[in-house]
Amino acid sequence: MKNQMFRTVKGWLLDYEFNITFEDEAQRILIIEKESNGIKNMILIVSDSILIMEQFLFEIQNPTEKIYKTLLQKNRDIVHGAFVLDSTGKRVIFRDTLFTDSMVQSEVMASVNSLGILVGEFTNEMIEMSK
Repeated sequence: MKNQMFRTVKGWLLDYEFNITFEDEAQRILIIEKESNGIKNMILIVSDSILIMEQFLFEIQNPTEKIYKTLLQKNRDIVHGAFVLDSTGKRVIFRDTLFTDSMVQSEVMASVNSLGILVGEFTNEMIEMSK
């Protein structure tokens, strides 16, 4: 029963034709891609109470206050999820979390697709920040 939500999420992703490049049901980890949607090596972890989604986007080569301010301001425009930084403060990651108790397929797909929209709208800025 513990892995039922894992199997459910996996089924939802397959319904939307995401490519599952890695799965570990025991650890409840999936790695997915759908490059036409801007998804490449997105990690999904299905814990007992939440679904965690993360995708590395880029590394900031020359960090400045302006870059961090731009990322924070862009977070306001992101419908689902947000930009986060890893412990180095240079790796920018898209991250979203959902409660699994009442989670439905449309909610998961909205979160995943939010990244595709973000990448489409913010590509040039991300390229500049990674230089």
